[in-house]
Amino acid sequence: MKCPKCGVDDDRVLDSRSARDGAAIRRRRECAGCGHRFTTYEEVDRDELQVIKRDGTRQTFERAKLDRAIRQACGKRKISDEQIRSIIDRVVARLDGDEVPSAQIAEYVMSELHKVDEVAYIRFASVYRQFKDVAQFLAAITEIVKNDRS
Repeated sequence: MKCPKCGVDDDRVLDSRSARDGAAIRRRRECAGCGHRFTTYEEVDRDELQVIKRDGTRQTFERAKLDRAIRQACGKRKISDEQIRSIIDRVVARLDGDEVPSAQIAEYVMSELHKVDEVAYIRFASVYRQFKDVAQFLAAITEIVKNDRS
């Protein structure tokens, strides 16, 4: 692991522990070159998983791409990094098999975002569902309000 401060590729692990409800391992490291301490996370890689896109093409699942989409929806909202990582962990844990439709991943994300922040949910849904006009936004917001009253 390269040191983020000096770039030396020599460090030692000071501490390892389970993180994110067992979905990752948190490692505290110290650079042998400059003594800088930093934290890394190790998690299961789902490279074998193929995502079936709307047009039928297949792409290798990328956790980073999911992270970017969720962070974009959560932009300027009071949602912590830990909450976002937890959402991603729960979504990834639900992915089963060798192939999964992108629509299924989006539904999982929307389900998790709806629990955390309704504005982030609407933002994500507007991209995924490709809202064309204000009426579609209004319908989605009305649905949220109606469900909250139930």
